[in-house]
Amino acid sequence: MNYFELFNLPVTLKVDKSQLAKKYFELQKQFHPDFFTQASEDEQADALEKSSMLNTALKTLKNEDETLKYILLQKNCLQEDEKYQLPPTFLMDVMELNEDLNKETTQKIEAFESTLYVEVKDIVENYNNETVTPAQLASLKEYYYKKKYLQRILERIED
Repeated sequence: MNYFELFNLPVTLKVDKSQLAKKYFELQKQFHPDFFTQASEDEQADALEKSSMLNTALKTLKNEDETLKYILLQKNCLQEDEKYQLPPTFLMDVMELNEDLNKETTQKIEAFESTLYVEVKDIVENYNNETVTPAQLASLKEYYYKKKYLQRILERIED
């Protein structure tokens, strides 16, 4: 069972956070380990496993980047610890940002990230798990890696 099935939500890159929270609390009432203290060891273990999965699923679906990663993993378009080759032009643009890290760089990176989003906006906002094409998934994958790269630079600025 995937995270969307667990919460009985449609597969989307724009998860309805209020619906997610509502479903989470419903399911936690049903599977929280505290409600299984008098149950058998198997039932306790099952409740603990489901509760843990709920927490992981909630954390994933609350975060748009993690949701994108999760969907790409589900579609077998992304591998854990994959060494993805970003386009040289992107790397050159980022290298310029990297040379002079300061507070203004944060604004430049955020603006750069916004321009990257424009390229996939239609796919993200109208995502349909049944009709998504391999080309659209490839675009989402590249966007994911570019954004991840930019986020690492932002983290270095904050340190």
